Parts: sequence; structure tokens; C-alpha cells
Amino acid sequence: MMLKLHSLGALLLTVLALPVMSPAPAHAAGGHSADQISRFLTRFYGDHGPSPLARQHFVSDVLKDRQRENAHIDVLLCAQNEPQRIAVGPVTVAQTAAVGWATVTTHWASGETGTFTAYVRLDRHPIRLDDVICAG
Repeated sequence: MMLKLHSLGALLLTVLALPVMSPAPAHAAGGHSADQISRFLTRFYGDHGPSPLARQHFVSDVLKDRQRENAHIDVLLCAQNEPQRIAVGPVTVAQTAAVGWATVTTHWASGETGTFTAYVRLDRHPIRLDDVICAG
């Protein structure tokens, strides 16, 4: 099942074309740094997916609504099952859009992998997952 792009994801696709993007700056003005986002996503996803506590307190209302509308798939993992392992890639920060993101890779028992992009707003306190765009 392919999930729809929502406003944040669509905005980010537009921002990707801007030359002002900076890969992993030391610290975004007044917001979360790439390192902070990386640590958050690594803790949030853990080895097998977010905990019930993380899903309740560190996820945007948009994602919570999307999960309610798509009960047959875990929208935070872009999958139907629990992966064996999860790896968070390097974080990119677009200061002009106040957003940071990373590619997240899920590893499955079958040997296959899946990827999706996880987005975090730089100015949200506490930090939380604001959008997920599934690959393919």
C-alpha cells in the first residue's frame, strides 16, 4: 500500500530543489541540530520500531491520524510487520524549511531491506516525528 504525500512531504520535495540546503550543519538556528535529530530517530526507532510510549508522545497528530486511517499498516515503519533491525542514515537539514530528515532502513528476516524517509521539524520542542514518506 502506498501512502499519500501530505503537506510536509510535498513541501520537502519542493525544498529539495533549493540550493540553500546544507547537509548536516552543526546546529540549525534556534532549532535541533543534525546530531540531535540523528540521536532522536535512533532512540525513537530502536532495533524493532517505536515503543507505544514513543508513538503516543513523540509523533505528530498528522501521523497519528494517518495511522488511524491505515490500521492495516504501520505508517511509522511503512510495513505490516516488525523488522529484525533498523538503521538511521545521515541527517540532512534544510534550515529555510525548518526541517531535518534521514533515510531509515529496515532489515527483515527474509534478508530484504526497506527504506523510508523520516522528517522532524527543527523548531518543535520536544522533538518529535512529523512525517514519514515511504519509498516506492
